[in-house]
Amino acid sequence: MGRAWTVLIMVEQPIRVAVNGATGRMGKALCRLLADDPRFVLLRAVVSPQSASKAMPVPAGAGQALCYASGWDDAPALDVVIDFSSPAGLGAALAHCLQARVALVAGSTGYDATMDERLRTAAGRIALLRAANFSLGVAVMRRLLREAAAALPDWDVEIVEAHHRGKRDAPSGTALDLGAAVREGRGVGPDTAAYVFDRTPLGAERMHGTIGMSSIRGGDLAGEHTAMLMAAGERLELIHRTTDRTIFARGALHAAYWLSTQPPGLWNLEDVLARPRAEGG
Repeated sequence: MGRAWTVLIMVEQPIRVAVNGATGRMGKALCRLLADDPRFVLLRAVVSPQSASKAMPVPAGAGQALCYASGWDDAPALDVVIDFSSPAGLGAALAHCLQARVALVAGSTGYDATMDERLRTAAGRIALLRAANFSLGVAVMRRLLREAAAALPDWDVEIVEAHHRGKRDAPSGTALDLGAAVREGRGVGPDTAAYVFDRTPLGAERMHGTIGMSSIRGGDLAGEHTAMLMAAGERLELIHRTTDRTIFARGALHAAYWLSTQPPGLWNLEDVLARPRAEGG
């Protein structure tokens, strides 16, 4: 008699995801991409309580039975929350993730030091990834800038960012994060390397060690960041230009897929690029 063989085929279950800030620019892009991504199933699309559209079906095939929710009450079991809302919305999403032990991809910017500390503390209990910009190209630019700043410690640094006229925060969170990369490369803290946002009232030559920040707003620019390192007779420039905002949503989904199998900790996009996704997720 022949042998009987049993073959087990392991099928990865879709990652259960919620989008916080679902009617914003990034939220809508995420919902559209999630509708066609077999790695995920969208189970919650959260908007602010003041949103008049919260009873409408989520767009682009996310499921006719799925409507916008105004909060986290009765939320289904989730694997990861992707947040692109507001500081207040981020706080509510963070509270839910801590209570339910759900991983959090935090894309909101413009929050204060108190929220920053809450996120750092939460990373001791949940997997938490935050980024000011979810472009994988910007993540590489940040790494290159950190290395360049370390190799050229005496060169002047200027960071210029340009965005659409509707962007509220200036400088952008990405520009500030690039500035942080310069400080990391040079081993100095935020109090040592001062940012200069406006040179008009200074009336003096550039102070050594400062990092200049300039913001441009106009039209429908999706985003452009330039980091210049300058010395006498030469200049090094690192430039990233965005021509399609969908890259940010794709990057956020890539981060969420990776984060869903990670242990508690405070992660960033450089970790996503450097570390393989854990097995069994």
